[in-house]
Amino acid sequence: MTRVNKAPHPGDGPPRPGGWTRFVTARPRLSLLVALVLTALAVVAGSGVADRLGSGGWEDPAAESTYATKALERQFPGSQPNLLLLVDSGRASVDTPAVAARARELTRQLAAEKGVTGVGSYWQAAPSAAPALRAKDGHEALIAARITGDENAMGRTLDRIAPRYRGTHGPVQVRIGGIVAVRHEMQTIIKEDLTRAEMIALPITLVLLVMVFDSAVAALLPLGIGIVAILGTNAVLRGLTSFTDVSVFALNLTTALGLGLAIDYALFIVRRYREELSAGADPLTAVATTLRTAGRTVLFSALTVAVSLAAMMVFPQYFLRSFAYAGIAVVLLAAAAALILLPAALILLGHRVNSLDLRRLVRRAPKADGAEGTAWARTASLVMRRAPLFALGTTALLVLLGLPFLGVKFGTADDRQLPSGAESHVVQQHLRDGFPGSPGGGLEILAEGRATDAQYAAYKQRVAALSEVDRVDGPLVKGDSAYFTVQPKGESVDTAAQSLVGDLRSLKAPFATKVTGTAAVLVDSKHAIGERLPWAGAFIAIVTLLLVFLLTGSVLIPLQAVVLNALSLTAMFGAVVWVFQDGHLSGALGFTSPGSIETTLPVLMFCVAFGLSMDYGVFLLSRIKEEYDRTGDHNEAVRHGLQRTGGLITAAAVILAVVMVAIGTSRVTNTKMLGLGIALAVLMDAMVVRSLLVPAIMRLTGRATWWAPAPLRRFHQRFGLSEGEPAAPAEVKETAGV
Repeated sequence: MTRVNKAPHPGDGPPRPGGWTRFVTARPRLSLLVALVLTALAVVAGSGVADRLGSGGWEDPAAESTYATKALERQFPGSQPNLLLLVDSGRASVDTPAVAARARELTRQLAAEKGVTGVGSYWQAAPSAAPALRAKDGHEALIAARITGDENAMGRTLDRIAPRYRGTHGPVQVRIGGIVAVRHEMQTIIKEDLTRAEMIALPITLVLLVMVFDSAVAALLPLGIGIVAILGTNAVLRGLTSFTDVSVFALNLTTALGLGLAIDYALFIVRRYREELSAGADPLTAVATTLRTAGRTVLFSALTVAVSLAAMMVFPQYFLRSFAYAGIAVVLLAAAAALILLPAALILLGHRVNSLDLRRLVRRAPKADGAEGTAWARTASLVMRRAPLFALGTTALLVLLGLPFLGVKFGTADDRQLPSGAESHVVQQHLRDGFPGSPGGGLEILAEGRATDAQYAAYKQRVAALSEVDRVDGPLVKGDSAYFTVQPKGESVDTAAQSLVGDLRSLKAPFATKVTGTAAVLVDSKHAIGERLPWAGAFIAIVTLLLVFLLTGSVLIPLQAVVLNALSLTAMFGAVVWVFQDGHLSGALGFTSPGSIETTLPVLMFCVAFGLSMDYGVFLLSRIKEEYDRTGDHNEAVRHGLQRTGGLITAAAVILAVVMVAIGTSRVTNTKMLGLGIALAVLMDAMVVRSLLVPAIMRLTGRATWWAPAPLRRFHQRFGLSEGEPAAPAEVKETAGV
C-alpha cells in the first residue's frame, strides 16, 4: 500500500532549526573549546586508573563461601595462603641439610616481612600436612603465606617483596605463585595488552574510515569522538574506585565500545549530513535535518545499548557490575559527543568535511546519483523474493552454529587465563602436575561454636566417610572456632567437587559450619547468577520492547528485534565452547584451555553483544520506518532501508570487529574470548541477520509488521520518536511485489 506523506522529505527544503539544533550549533567554537578543556581534565582525573582496579570480583559477596573465606582470613590466616614460593632443589632432595637450612631461612625472612602473615612451609609443617607441600619427585616443596590488605595493597606488597625471593638462593631456585601473584600478573598483562590493542586498532580503523568516507577530514571525526568517550570513561572509573570495587577487565570494554560505538554514531551522523549537503542543503540546514533524523536514531541506539549493559547491575559480582559502570559511561559519553561536539564540528567544517579525498587518485569516476547501495538493494530484492527459503535457511544455520553451547561446562578463572610462560602459571601448573591432591582445589570448613574434641573428631569422621573425599586435615582450633581442610578425590571444580560442597553443607554437626574453597565459590557464583538471570533478561527484554516500540510504533517489530538479536548470538556462544572450552584452535590462538568457561563470561558477552546487535537493528529499522512513513510501501521501505544502511552497518561492524579482534590479541584468555567472541557476534549480526534474516522476516510479515492497536497508536503518536517528519494521513492503495 502507498501512503503519501505531506511532510517534506529531508533535504527538499530548509526546515527551521529546532531548539536542540540551535543549542548545539549556536557557538560551535566555544563548544569545542569546552570539550577540549574537559577532555584534558579527564586525562588528569583518569590517569593511573588501571593501578586502582581489581583483578577479581567473580564471587558473590553475600554467599556462604565469601563469609567463610573472610572469617578464616581473620582467625586462621594460615588456612588461606595467597602467596606460594615454589622452592626447587634441582637434582638434590628437598630434605638434604643444605636445602632445608636455606628454605627455613627464607621462611623466617618471609615471616618478618610487613604485610605478610600465616607463613608456613614443608620444612616446618606437621607430619600430617607435610606431604601436601612436597612434590612427588622430592625435588620441589612449598613455602606458603598470606599477604594482607585489599587487592591494591596486596599488589604493592608483592611488588616490594618479590625481587628479594625470586631467583637463585644458594642451592635452591625460587619461583612465585599463588592467587595474589596470578591476579597481579594478570593485571599487569592486561594493561600491556590494552596499550598494544590500541596501537593495532587505531591505525587500521583510520584506514577503514578513510575508505568508507573517501575523506581524511571526515574519517578523523569518529576517531575524535571515540577518544573523548574513552578518556571520559577512564575518569568516571577512577572516581568510582573511591566508592566501590571495579575490575581491570572493564578497561577492555571501555576501549572497545568507546571506539566502536563512537565510530558507529559518527558514521551515521556524518553520512546523513553529507547526504543532506549533496541534496543542496546549506550546512546549518543539513545539521538540523541530521539531528532530527540520524540524531534521534543515535539517541535510541545509545539507550538500547545502555539498557543491555545496565542489566549487569542486577548481579552481585563486581566483575559484572564493573562492565555495567564502564559500558553505560562510555555509551552515554559517545552519544553525547556525537550529538553535541560532532554537530559543532560539522558547522565549522561545512563542505570541507569532504576535503582530503585520499582515494581520488585510484577512483575511476564518481558514483552516479542514486547508485550508492544498489548492491544492497538487489540483495534485499532477492531475499524478499525468496523470503521463506532465506528465513528458514538462515535460522537453521544460526541454530546449528550454536549447538556446541549445549555442552558448556562452567568453571572459575584461574592461572590458566595467563600465558603458559607466565611465572605464576608455571608455579600453579607444577602444583597440578607434581604435587599430591588437588592444590588450590581443597575445601575449607569453618566451624563456629563451642565444641569438644570428641565432637570435632566425630564430625571429621563423618566428613571423611563421604564418597568424594580423599583426605580430611584438622581441626585447628582457636577459641570457639575451628577449621578443617578437605581434599576432594577429583579435579578442584569438577561435578563431583561441586556435589561434595552440597554434601558438606547438608552434613549435620553440633556446631555451625560454613564451606568455602574453589568449588564452593563456583557453586555460590552459579547460584547467584542463575537466581538473578531471569530478572536481567526480563529487564533487557521489557525496556528494549518499549524503546523499539517508541521508535517504530509497531507491536511486531519490537518482538522481532528481541528474538532475532538473541538468535544472532548463537554463533558466538557455540564458538566460545568449541574453541575456548574444548580447546580447538588453542595452539593457533595461543591459550591454554581449562576445559570450562568462567561462569560470568556468557552473561557479560550476551549483554554486550545483544546491545551492539540492537545498535545495528535500530539503524536499519529507523531508516525503514522513515521510508515507510514517506511512501507507505512496505516492501519498498525494506529495500530502501537496506540500500541506505547496509553498507554503513557493514562498515561499522567491520570497524568494531577490528577493535574487538585487537582486544582479542590479549594474552589473557578471558579477554581473548571476550574480544574474539563479540567480534564474531557483530559480524554475524551485520552480515547475516541484518542482511538476510531481517528483510526475509519483514517480507513474510508484510504490512502486519506495522500494526498496533488503537491505544498504542495514540501512545506512540504522543510519545514516540522516529526519523523524518511524522506522516500525514493519506489515501492507501495496493502495491504488489518487491
